Amino acid sequence: MSTVKNDNFINRFAILANIGEIVFHIDDLARLWNIADKNTLHTTLKRYVQKKWLYRIYRGFYALRRIEKINPLLLGYKSIHDYCYISTETVLATSGIIQQSVNSITIVGAKSRRFEIGDLVIHSRQLADQYLYNSVGVFEQDGYRIATVERAVADMLYFNPQYYFDGFNLLNWKKINLLQKQLGYDITKS
Repeated sequence: MSTVKNDNFINRFAILANIGEIVFHIDDLARLWNIADKNTLHTTLKRYVQKKWLYRIYRGFYALRRIEKINPLLLGYKSIHDYCYISTETVLATSGIIQQSVNSITIVGAKSRRFEIGDLVIHSRQLADQYLYNSVGVFEQDGYRIATVERAVADMLYFNPQYYFDGFNLLNWKKINLLQKQLGYDITKS
């Protein structure tokens, strides 16, 4: 490896290390590495994947670690590549509000879709912009946005007003109703 190529490699990974991210879309890498030529970018990525310096998750989506070593919530969140947050069943199951086995990561975003990354199933529900971009009850954690329990309940009731919550008595309905009001959702009578 020549000195110039070695310096490029070191600089590129220094940039990635500096921003502290482990998952990247191809256009993010092009911007970060200042590579305008698509052929150069694809060739560079192909070589880095072959040498296991980067891991290809799927076309145009790369990571510094193997899929199984990445937090599934972060992987699901980053795969959307648009404004979104983790909510509904994922948050409710984690907090014990629903007892059903949840075998997908549920995300609220601008588009509705369902896809897989390895064994991980991601289900994104489409939420109208006026609600989606309202950050009440959404916080940042470990590199992704996630709903509070109250926001997840409010979101779930927005999508399905008849939804059954196993831990109904564990919920603070005053907080949920206040949140629904702040978001502009219909108020649920508890």
